Amino acid sequence: MQIDTNAIVSVTEANQNFSRVTRIAEKNGQAVIFKNNRPKYIVIDIENSPVLELTDEEKIDIVAARIMKRFKPAFEELAK
Repeated sequence: MQIDTNAIVSVTEANQNFSRVTRIAEKNGQAVIFKNNRPKYIVIDIENSPVLELTDEEKIDIVAARIMKRFKPAFEELAK
């Protein structure tokens, strides 16, 4: 497994600033958390990760859920 050096975070930093870990995962597809100077954990963005491969149907479900969440008030108004 190749690790992008820009995607490495220490376990201490991940504990103190998890939002940074998620931003790294969103940007790079994954963030690797090191413990005792060794890779220990991986946080992945399931939509953009090179590690996970989703079927087209799974991708559509994710996008649909994102749209529904983002525009929920508009959909509720239209449903009236």
